[in-house]
Amino acid sequence: MTIIYFILLLTIIICLHEAGHLAAAKLFGVYCFEYSFGMGPVLFQKKGRETVYSIRAVPVGGYVALAGETDGDESYPDVEVPPGRRLPDKPVWQRIIIMLAGVTMNFLLAYLIFCMIFLWAGGFQESPTGKIESVMENSPAERAGLQAGDVITGITLSDGTHFRTETFQDLQIATAMYEEGDLKLEILRGNEQLTVMVTPEYNEEYESVMIGITGGAGNIIRVNFLNCWKYGAVEMKEAAGLMLKTIGRLFRGKGLNQLSGPVGIYSATEQSVSYGFASYLFLIAELSLNIGIINLLPLPVLDGGQILITAAEAAVHRKLNEKLKLGLMAATWLILISLMLFVTWNDISRLIG
Repeated sequence: MTIIYFILLLTIIICLHEAGHLAAAKLFGVYCFEYSFGMGPVLFQKKGRETVYSIRAVPVGGYVALAGETDGDESYPDVEVPPGRRLPDKPVWQRIIIMLAGVTMNFLLAYLIFCMIFLWAGGFQESPTGKIESVMENSPAERAGLQAGDVITGITLSDGTHFRTETFQDLQIATAMYEEGDLKLEILRGNEQLTVMVTPEYNEEYESVMIGITGGAGNIIRVNFLNCWKYGAVEMKEAAGLMLKTIGRLFRGKGLNQLSGPVGIYSATEQSVSYGFASYLFLIAELSLNIGIINLLPLPVLDGGQILITAAEAAVHRKLNEKLKLGLMAATWLILISLMLFVTWNDISRLIG
């Protein structure tokens, strides 16, 4: 069943992403050779009026082959494309919308799932403030001198990443990113501003790194059809902020050991399903949001990179050097494949460790 849920999860996210590109391309009259879910050998194909719809053997990835793109034209040399229906024939704004349509579908899916989960639950629990309610005995927090009533206003990791801790959830997120060294906590004790250094420790009971403090209970807000859209947006903002913070650390070479690939997603699927259907939906929403954000990165093989190239060509009124573009794409693929192998090794190491 976990395999089925895992494939279903990838199917929903990938198919909607590519369906966004397909719908936008057809809206603007771009000829679409093929819409494919998965990579590798073909398991099933059906020819539409002009587009071939495919399911391939490896359910990781997918694509829409458009006329005017190198991959599309090379794969379908015998197809006669009507004049004016290639992607480069369209205005820049239409091409950018087509490129943005995939991530838009990812964001929309995540937002709707967040809204429906809170509507289904009937409530939204606000994270408590950064005020410490209690300090555990013999914990790193106690040894560092933290006290109940202290308000944590900021936290800095040993690699320099800084978090404003407006809520207790912000503190939990920062602690989850901890790898080594001390955490620098900015404390408000009464009217006095303090700085406290604390070294988290791994807690076997909770199977996580902890400093040994607890927060208060957050307010529970009743959710209905009218306000679920607000709290869905709140959750989406929190999740997107965490993802952007993580990406920022990766560009500084930090947090690589915490990355996961398909193996890690499979493990997360198994765990979320064990918690119930709502947890499984929540995982789909988070992954869909993350994939949307990643696709906006300015890398040539991703949507964000293609948008950047299109905008740059429009600005200088000429095409960029084709060899340069191919070289950048090859280098990016090499980096991404290396990263995929690295995170897969990470996932396997965690499983056998």
